[in-house]
Amino acid sequence: MLQALRAEKDNGIKGGIYHKTQIDLTYNSNHIEGSKLSHDQTRYIFETNTIGIEKESIPVDDIIETISHFKCVDYIIDCVEERLSEKIIKDLHRMLKFGTQDTSKKWFTVGDYKKFPNEVGGNETTLPEEVQSEIKKLLKSYNSKKQKKLDDLLDFHHRFESIHPFQDGNGRVGRLILFRECLANDIVPFIITDDLKYYYYRGLREWQSVKEYLRDTCLSAQDNYKLLLKYFRIEYSNS
Repeated sequence: MLQALRAEKDNGIKGGIYHKTQIDLTYNSNHIEGSKLSHDQTRYIFETNTIGIEKESIPVDDIIETISHFKCVDYIIDCVEERLSEKIIKDLHRMLKFGTQDTSKKWFTVGDYKKFPNEVGGNETTLPEEVQSEIKKLLKSYNSKKQKKLDDLLDFHHRFESIHPFQDGNGRVGRLILFRECLANDIVPFIITDDLKYYYYRGLREWQSVKEYLRDTCLSAQDNYKLLLKYFRIEYSNS
């Protein structure tokens, strides 16, 4: 599966699993966060490297972050063998947010941790002065596990989103990491689509008490990705 993604990426092969993954992962992850670009518009940008939007008002940042997300997907495919680190996490944020309006804000740190407290879903997150130490603890705990299963990845994802280390872009960076770690641990990756958004957020919110919510949502998304792999005749483990 990873070999197929890399081969198609490196050789510019169109219409395969890499092509499909880039468009679907980028569209859905951005759409969850409020991007106004449609799936077809996202596809058009990826396939032609042009915008081609008529009679619509689309925020410039939506376009920039779409192009940047394509680069982030390439990055996670290329660095799968590396141990997950603060550098990788910050690199993803820098790549995603570079060139957006946030870059010009003195209080917004692109590629570095937040300076001001924030919340997610009405819940408090880790205070700025504690973010680095909490991320280090999370990485140490996660990387100490030699054989990681899906629940280990989901637990990391939940803890990462609870820390909410960046001023903005946490969800997209978190889902990019989740996709990367699936590839790194021989687990079939998955894409959280719009129809699964509610269940995904519920799963994150209730992870500590009812793990089945998030696990079942991700397994459903994983089944959808397995159908793509089957269609493109790509072998994968049963993880």
